[in-house]
Amino acid sequence: MTKPLTFAIPKGRILDEALPLMARAGIVPEPGFHDKANRALSFACEDPSIRLIRVRAFDVATFVAHGAAQAGIVGSDVIEEFDYSDLYAPVDLDIGHCHLSIAEPVDGAEEDGRSASHMRVATKYPNITRRWFEAKGVQAECVKLNGAMELAPSLGLASRIVDLVSTGRTLKQNGLVETAKILPVSARLIVNRAALKTDSARLGPMIEAFRALAEHNPGHEAAGLPAGAA
Repeated sequence: MTKPLTFAIPKGRILDEALPLMARAGIVPEPGFHDKANRALSFACEDPSIRLIRVRAFDVATFVAHGAAQAGIVGSDVIEEFDYSDLYAPVDLDIGHCHLSIAEPVDGAEEDGRSASHMRVATKYPNITRRWFEAKGVQAECVKLNGAMELAPSLGLASRIVDLVSTGRTLKQNGLVETAKILPVSARLIVNRAALKTDSARLGPMIEAFRALAEHNPGHEAAGLPAGAA
């Protein structure tokens, strides 16, 4: 019997937008998936040839890159942060839009300290952050946080943060202002490169199904945007 494909999906902000898209691509989780009291991480699907795992976004990329899952959905911010060579992202799904930005306290936004050659930055994206600041001749000392980033400047942990921004409401409520956009972010279909070669009969049609859905996204048509535009 052929082993089911493992499809990794992230907890959090992308999931609600991803589920309808997945359903149209034929990936429908068992009813227990929607039970908020269910602490399981692995779920069957209506299609027995696919099983789902629900993990943290950063772990989606790791599971797929190392072949523990053959495909999944994750934000382009995660792909950029890890830059796994075994990860292939063939489809921009045009969901989960936001951007990765630098923010700092409103009171300090106009200070000349911005041009310093060294600064401390709180973020869960140390690789992206270091690369961005290095390109501007600044050495960024990254303090790794997995949440509550907005507290770092007020508590003296870091002078700036690098985090995902959608509406900017959370920044404003915590006395921060966005000072630079590093990159636009959207959710992508990702697959393991080796699995695509060895199991192209199943992964190939899956990729094409998601690509067709992304190309006919009603949001694109309404806005007059090409598929994948951020």
